[in-house]
Amino acid sequence: MPEGNAFQIKALDPRKFQDPHVTAEGITRAVVALTHLRTLWFNTGSLCNITCQNCYMDSSPTNDRLAYMTVAEVKAFLDEIEAERLPVEEIAFTGGEPFMNRELPDMIELALSRGFRVLVLTNAMKPLLNKRPRLLDILDRHGQALTLRVSIDHFTKAKHEAVRGAASWAPMIEGLRWLAENNFKITIAGRTCWDENDAEARRGYGELFEAQHIPVDADDPAALVLFPEMDSAADVPEITTHCWDILGVAPETMMCATSRMIVKHRGQDRASVVPCTLLPYDTAFELGHDLTQAAKTVQLNHPHCAKFCVLGGASCSPE
Repeated sequence: MPEGNAFQIKALDPRKFQDPHVTAEGITRAVVALTHLRTLWFNTGSLCNITCQNCYMDSSPTNDRLAYMTVAEVKAFLDEIEAERLPVEEIAFTGGEPFMNRELPDMIELALSRGFRVLVLTNAMKPLLNKRPRLLDILDRHGQALTLRVSIDHFTKAKHEAVRGAASWAPMIEGLRWLAENNFKITIAGRTCWDENDAEARRGYGELFEAQHIPVDADDPAALVLFPEMDSAADVPEITTHCWDILGVAPETMMCATSRMIVKHRGQDRASVVPCTLLPYDTAFELGHDLTQAAKTVQLNHPHCAKFCVLGGASCSPE
């Protein structure tokens, strides 16, 4: 964990998250139904140009557990959306670092040409900078339908690099400023693992954006998304059917009520559908090989479901 983490870590009770239907105490586990499929994510591959502390994906220059997605595979799912008249509004790409996949620009172009909004999560470093001519071409034809969400783990160089490694700040700033100077639509993803409250964090990010001439409103929670930490080994309550009323949270506000993600495991012949961006490896959450099969109720049987979505109130989607 990064130095300065505000949380006291307690190990997860091994009895928890074992049965998809009931908790360790024998209480009915909460579930989430797919209300309508609004955002379809593609994990373009688990490889990344850097290794970050506490990356929930364990992405790195050597982790290739998820194979590179191809433009043909993306096209097949976009064709299914059209054929089944699914209410998808947005296509999103994550990784790893998505720009490590050489076919990403073609995937972006394809989705935009089909009339979808497109979101790409990126560290804005060398893999993105290597694609600058193609990105400018896409921007020229599709404009603000494309959003790039840049990861900045803290608004200071020292703490950002405590997570992302030495010499990771300057190339990120270079990529971020290039995006801003060329009028790309930008949002930012930060982390809440530091000893500061929401207001302090947003003030710090706001000062960074002003200094670097980045047109992002740090007070807008959709423009600057501050994500809770995720550690599947840390203790967290299991979510029961009673929790919705106790917490004042509605199941239809969970990410898996409106999203699905496509992954391709190394060695698999076909891509698979999983409920969300947080569970790319756990085969217990695989929902099938097409979107029609994947319209299933999801049991909240993972620590990330509790910590990130229900208790953290977070979502990777932009709305």
